Amino acid sequence: MNKEQLELFRTQLLLKKQEIHSDAGKTMTEMTDQTTNVPDPNDRATLESGRSFELRIRDRERKLLSKIDEAIARIEDGSYGICEDCGEEIGLKRLEARPVTTLCIDCKTIQETREKSVGQ
Repeated sequence: MNKEQLELFRTQLLLKKQEIHSDAGKTMTEMTDQTTNVPDPNDRATLESGRSFELRIRDRERKLLSKIDEAIARIEDGSYGICEDCGEEIGLKRLEARPVTTLCIDCKTIQETREKSVGQ
């Protein structure tokens, strides 16, 4: 992978990180602004369900943030785009679809097959 491609991935990762931080800030603002008392149990349940859903999304994004930081570190140390299992290059199409990935498509397929067989 050339420097231009690496820089493109770095920029993409940094933008995603910034977007996640911005969304988290909006969520916090909205949740602190919604301090109104909702007397109707159904309305309150709907509000709480929405909050719970929003928090689950933010938790997933929090986990993605650590993967983004790890991917940026791999760009800096020169290991970005190399499969951590087999050591081969990860295809550009796979990196474009999932820039935080650490496995090539073949190793990921093997991992998922193992997980399915263990889960049965």
